[in-house]
Amino acid sequence: MAQKMVTVYTDDLTGKESEEVQTHTFSLDGVNYEIDLVPENYDKLFEALAPFISSGRKVGRTKGASRSRRPSLDGPSAEELRKWARENNYQVNDRGRVPAVIREAYERVG
Repeated sequence: MAQKMVTVYTDDLTGKESEEVQTHTFSLDGVNYEIDLVPENYDKLFEALAPFISSGRKVGRTKGASRSRRPSLDGPSAEELRKWARENNYQVNDRGRVPAVIREAYERVG
């Protein structure tokens, strides 16, 4: 008998299945949290925390923390980057995370 195992990735915020779901960690008051989100919902989380991150003090990276580079808090919004990308012949999705290659190109020109 053969068995097939299927992994289903679900966004913890919406409950919707997606192959784009990634696990992210954050900490508050000494409690570490882990949440599975699609890129669009991760962007929402980051934008909601942005004023607190910019006002807080960095105390170091926690073990196993994501190494992904986040956009500058005072940099362009995702929509501004999408507009710039389209005007400069880059292909970019209408939703979700703006690829790092586009952010880097914008910063080089900027």
